[in-house]
Amino acid sequence: MANSLASATLKLVSSRLAGLSLATQLFLLQVIVVGLMVATGGFLAFLDARGDSEVNARQRVLDVAQTLARSQDVDSALHDADPARRLQPLAESVRHVTGVDFVVIMNRDRVRYSHPDPARIGGLFLGHIEPALRGRSFTETYTGTLGPSVRALVPVMGNGSRVDGLVAVGITKAKISEQLLHQVPALTGISVLGFGFAALGALLVSRRLRRQTLGLGPVEITRMYEHHDAVLHSVREGLLVFGRDRRLLLANDEAVRLLGLPSDAEGRPAADLELPPALRELTMSGRNAVDEIHLTADRTIVINQAPAVRDGRPLGTVTTLRDHTELEALSGELNSVRGFAEALRAQAHEAANRLHTVVSLIELNRPGEAVTFATAELASAQEMTDRLLSAIAEPVLAALLLGKAAEANERGVEFVVTEDTEVVKVDIDSRDLVTLVGNLVDNAIEAALAAPPPRKVAVTVKADQQDLVLCVRDSGTGLDPARVADAFTRGWSTKASPGTKGRGLGLALVHQVVTRHGGTIDVTRDEGAVFTVRLPTTGTGEVP
Repeated sequence: MANSLASATLKLVSSRLAGLSLATQLFLLQVIVVGLMVATGGFLAFLDARGDSEVNARQRVLDVAQTLARSQDVDSALHDADPARRLQPLAESVRHVTGVDFVVIMNRDRVRYSHPDPARIGGLFLGHIEPALRGRSFTETYTGTLGPSVRALVPVMGNGSRVDGLVAVGITKAKISEQLLHQVPALTGISVLGFGFAALGALLVSRRLRRQTLGLGPVEITRMYEHHDAVLHSVREGLLVFGRDRRLLLANDEAVRLLGLPSDAEGRPAADLELPPALRELTMSGRNAVDEIHLTADRTIVINQAPAVRDGRPLGTVTTLRDHTELEALSGELNSVRGFAEALRAQAHEAANRLHTVVSLIELNRPGEAVTFATAELASAQEMTDRLLSAIAEPVLAALLLGKAAEANERGVEFVVTEDTEVVKVDIDSRDLVTLVGNLVDNAIEAALAAPPPRKVAVTVKADQQDLVLCVRDSGTGLDPARVADAFTRGWSTKASPGTKGRGLGLALVHQVVTRHGGTIDVTRDEGAVFTVRLPTTGTGEVP
């Protein structure tokens, strides 16, 4: 029955506490703990004071008894015919002055010559006197005529070593307890004051904790942590949280994967994280960012960054990351296909014009000139296609160059694939090839268009031992050697509107592909810019 009642009580208390905030629970627990400590300390202090009171009483009665025993008046009075006549007034005077409860002077046979109750003079002293008769002073606790008392017995030494009498001085236990009770208010006051200060400190700590925990209870905090932790680890968007001191407070699984962060990244300053320079600058600055594209060694990441603020107080910044590597690759392929489609549409239109010309020549009864015109145009177009297909066994690369040739010709740029272009199927991902060749050719066409005529772009793709070599030349103004390093960073562009989304990304993507494959890029200047890329590969070689 008792166990069930205790269990029910504990459940009730636990349920009541569970409904309180963490700060309130901590405050109550602190008050209980402090109260128990103060009560225990007060009790121990009381026991210590009681022990000190008894020790002090023993020393006090011993000092009084020794002083009185050494008095010549006491020794001489013991030899009178009626010792009580002189000793009773002396003993009472000493008792009143020292505040003890009794002063008894007796002879060796226990016969009292003084006592607080005069009627007991002449009676026998109750207690032990043997050690004193042997000349040794001692103290004891004994129940005599006045009740339990702490007493001291001291011998009165006569001439030589003879004991002429004894002096007994005592304080009753009741008086010691009474004196101790006078100290209780002081002990209680000190305990209450200490408890009050401790409770005030607990209240201040509780209020601070309440602000920091937003008044939530432990169950709510646990549930929130579990849910937030589950969300952070399962969400497919990278998340970085930086504090006001620009230290990384949190990085979820996706952010670690996208950026290749080490396991001990959390807690490190943004400046110490191994990130690309542009991304490191963004995280260190804490500035706002909306859909900024950043490149890592092998990924294209779209970044958003905004400050975290609560109640007008800045807490740091929150950075989100989305992997756009596949999307950028598909966008590059789509742009190539779109360009190829546009070129085919332009060629279809041009073919229609040529067909009309041939028909008109036939109608004018000039069949010979019509045949010559038609076969000349057909041979020119077919020659480029046949040469590319025979020299380049990689279909994606051949199709891309054909499309870029058509696009360049449509825009008024002479597109040349050099005679030494020759390569078999390579072991490089087709998307990387599209990114690499497409961006370099697009950049060359734009550079040629920005310069005065004649406008020309020349492309060479060939095998060189174990490397795939890609060389793209243009007739533009060339690239300043001092700006070569900047050309491969995100956002660098020579175009008129650098603020356009995605502008300045082509050469950065080229650099990403080359770095990922362990290749090199050389930029020189001839008539215009010359970009030479070498990619290690075992799939290149002479056409058999």
